[in-house]
Amino acid sequence: MPGSTPSSCLPQWPNDVGIIALEVYFPSQFVDQTELEEFDGVSAGKYTIGLGQARMGFCSDREDINSLCLTVVQRLMEKNGLGFDSIGRLEVGTETIIDKSKSVKTVLMQLFEASGNTDVEGIDTTNACYGGTAALFNAVNWVESSSWDGRYALVVAGDIAVYASGSARPTGGAGAVAMLVGPDAPLALDRGLRGTHMTHAYDFYKPDMVSEYPVVDGKQSIECYLSALDRCYSVYRSKIHAQWQRAGVEKSFSLEDFSFLAFHSPYCKLVQKSLARLMLNDFLVSSPSSQTGPFADLEAFRDIKLADTYFDRDVEKAFMKASAELFEKKTKSSLLISNQNGNMYTPSVYGCLASLIATHSPQQLAGQRVGLFSYGSGLAATLYSISVTQDHTPGSPLDKLVSSLCDLKARLDSRRKVSPNVFSENMKLREETHHLASYTPHGSVEELFPGTWYLTRVDDKHRREYARCANIDDLPEARQTMSNTSTEHIVGHATKLPCVRASAVSPGEVVSNGAH
Repeated sequence: MPGSTPSSCLPQWPNDVGIIALEVYFPSQFVDQTELEEFDGVSAGKYTIGLGQARMGFCSDREDINSLCLTVVQRLMEKNGLGFDSIGRLEVGTETIIDKSKSVKTVLMQLFEASGNTDVEGIDTTNACYGGTAALFNAVNWVESSSWDGRYALVVAGDIAVYASGSARPTGGAGAVAMLVGPDAPLALDRGLRGTHMTHAYDFYKPDMVSEYPVVDGKQSIECYLSALDRCYSVYRSKIHAQWQRAGVEKSFSLEDFSFLAFHSPYCKLVQKSLARLMLNDFLVSSPSSQTGPFADLEAFRDIKLADTYFDRDVEKAFMKASAELFEKKTKSSLLISNQNGNMYTPSVYGCLASLIATHSPQQLAGQRVGLFSYGSGLAATLYSISVTQDHTPGSPLDKLVSSLCDLKARLDSRRKVSPNVFSENMKLREETHHLASYTPHGSVEELFPGTWYLTRVDDKHRREYARCANIDDLPEARQTMSNTSTEHIVGHATKLPCVRASAVSPGEVVSNGAH
């Protein structure tokens, strides 16, 4: 596997730094959005068509941000046969805060104890849903810097997205993503091609330190998301155009130059709206066209201004229709996890990247450019791109990456459906027990996926203790235990499910919900 180079042999500038391996974790239970519509007493289709959501994953009180991240990290390391001494940097992006001082990264260091490796740089990064991207950029920058010692970087993005009862609750979700970063990666971040936009806004924030629930201005959040997308796309186009000019290439960048596009996905329908938004951006900088081509029948919108169109239904409808084919080709396949599990916050766009990989073969991905838009309220946003390696031969890093995610749909399908009433009871329990000391969780351990870390107790000083479910091939009593101060390291067997190439999903129609 590429990446872990002896420090004495380090190159002057590592090549193709990016994502070598990727692992996704989501809870073992979900609520059906159709059933939730009926339970909430809203019109049929409000969540399933309006939001484009089919199912929503959620955690019992047995899981918290620490356990989610412990699970996804250990699964990635075991799947790829890596020792914890091969990691030199560990970055965590999350907005799920259970301690105002102690980082999730320090909890994850318990996994490193058996290896004796404490020389691991990095810490947590927080800004709404953008923290995972900031963590990834930090890891890539480390590998490309004079500080790099030849080892891998590990990036973890995880969150539990929950809302108070009401219109925002069906846009929740939960999960974590772990990414192994190093040189000679099958998914290399394009150097110098990041379009970033950051400004001050109160569209979504969490001022109540004892509550998991945010304060959301749904309309402002959508405007912030779309305006950030406009700005990031403009900056990205300028940077890639400058690169092309230096290379002697004279052409304008457009959506056609992305093979695939993945977006931060608060709900699936906003993603489809976002792709249409990028087509609108392309249209406004294009020359007036004839009645043929992608902009046919759109000339009536030639003189509009972007800032006036965030809630213009005529513009939205026209460009969603015009971009429908592009959406089917470039973005729809990325929405598998989002449609089936909901918004994971910081891991959202990387769950979309995983879905994209899971729904294509190495041959279909090789040599392609993937655009990714990451957004976090408050706000911070970046549109950047990844170049997929040309090498798709059997046993290549790309082939291994695709193979590692081929069970994604099977894992989603293996989850347990619970009633909206049980879901509501779980949310109520989380409200009552969040940040409690001297607490023992009530949730069933047997209903968790094999190999899942879970919370066993919170002591009178708020110190949390965890244990790990046996893996599928382990004996029932083979359970790894962990407290805040010690661990017994037992390498389990990776969970094995059938490899099923996942199919794409249909998001439905747009409604105005927050873009947090």
